[in-house]
Amino acid sequence: MYKKDFPARILSILFSALFILFSCGEQNDPLIDKANEEWIQGHNHSAIELLNEVLKKHPSGPKAEEALFRMGEIYYYSLDNSNRALNYFQEVQQINRLGPFSYDAQKYIAEIAEFGLKDYDQAIIEYQNLINFYEKEHSDGEHQYRIASIYYKKQNYEQALVELQILLENYAKSPWAEETKFKIIEILYALNRCPEAREKYRHFNLEYSNSRFKSEMNFVVASCLEEEGHLQDAYNRFKALEGKYTFPSILKMKLLGIEKRIEKKR
Repeated sequence: MYKKDFPARILSILFSALFILFSCGEQNDPLIDKANEEWIQGHNHSAIELLNEVLKKHPSGPKAEEALFRMGEIYYYSLDNSNRALNYFQEVQQINRLGPFSYDAQKYIAEIAEFGLKDYDQAIIEYQNLINFYEKEHSDGEHQYRIASIYYKKQNYEQALVELQILLENYAKSPWAEETKFKIIEILYALNRCPEAREKYRHFNLEYSNSRFKSEMNFVVASCLEEEGHLQDAYNRFKALEGKYTFPSILKMKLLGIEKRIEKKR
């Protein structure tokens, strides 16, 4: 996904270069090869100048698509200019929606809308476009998961729940299934539907006994018990998470709060 850290940029640049070398071979424009070399070496503006030369020679067609796509990547990863990158990726789409760079361009468009521009409504549209136009080639449920995540960001938990359930129905064997089931439990808790959350938790434990979400799941269940007034059970579950939970300060706050409530009852 969307990452601006230096290692991610380097990996993207190297991957782009390898893609050209192995996919395009002798058909590739020497200027594009040179532009990639310049980009890898960190000469971003030199690379852009070379790609503009390609566009002068080839205003349309596969070489234009590739040049525009590479310019989008340079602005996206190396020059931190999402708006400019977006324009280039959109041009790739306008030239040829069925071209070899079309899917990746559309994915960048969706990511920029979500993470760069934080235009969540537009991001949902763009991820839906990925599902509608590229479903057969890319059907692991990732884009459906992003749609659900955006609704969660918008605090529209009911719709987020609907989108996650769609993912499980349409992509039963998705690598996102485990995380999706965890998120459903988290959302049920947020919607004050604790009995359902606990029931889903029981099924989840049977299916994913060694889940990486184990501590987060136990925190949710403990929170449900706390809200329902089962203070000692909640305390014991929270206590068992010491040294395991991602946010120890929150865990400590929970334990202190329950201790005070138990003491007050006495």
